[in-house]
Amino acid sequence: MTDTIVLVEDDLEIAEIVLMYLHAAGLNTRHFDDGVGVAAWVKHHTPAVVLLDLDLPNKQGLEVCREIRAFSELPIIMTTAKVEEVDRLLGLEIGADDYLCKPFSVKELVARVKVQLRRMHRSQADDNGLRVDAASFHLYFSGKSVELTAIEFKLFHLLYSNANRIYSRAQIMDLVYQDYRCVSDRTVDSHIRNVRKKLAAMGMEQELIRSIYGAGYKYEALC
Repeated sequence: MTDTIVLVEDDLEIAEIVLMYLHAAGLNTRHFDDGVGVAAWVKHHTPAVVLLDLDLPNKQGLEVCREIRAFSELPIIMTTAKVEEVDRLLGLEIGADDYLCKPFSVKELVARVKVQLRRMHRSQADDNGLRVDAASFHLYFSGKSVELTAIEFKLFHLLYSNANRIYSRAQIMDLVYQDYRCVSDRTVDSHIRNVRKKLAAMGMEQELIRSIYGAGYKYEALC
């Protein structure tokens, strides 16, 4: 993954200003003026952050966001002129990490991009040998790697990003299974077992995801 910022914006005047500020911040960029081909480019190049306008020609931003979320958890910041609450909720529920309404401060937008970059870099940093790549759903440890499914990674990353915090099964279902499929406690337990097996397959002896009796699960960092 590179620190390239993808800007998907059909208003060329806005795009020019945003790109100028991103370049001034020392960031690489790739600009699209509609939604067609964005997800395919992102999948092939694994950028760091996507700035995605909601109202685009040929393919809407919500559809692009869904396409990206099918294979990656990289940060997506949505921008739009639509300010109704339902649009905000919809944008976040399909997987957007942040949301800005037009007209917005470009300086604030760049600041929010930097926040997402810091989070991504932390998630990729070594945890006494464990490395997490949020762009590809891979975990690396002791020269070995495993690939998690999209749901497995969402579950793992929720716990990993909030080490030592206990999440109940109900909280996990609310935060991980955001497409409102019919899920149960057994579904959560099954995915936890699969993640544990994949961690063990890399030779990891310590159990990182602990079961807390009567409470739920938590992540414990490697000793």
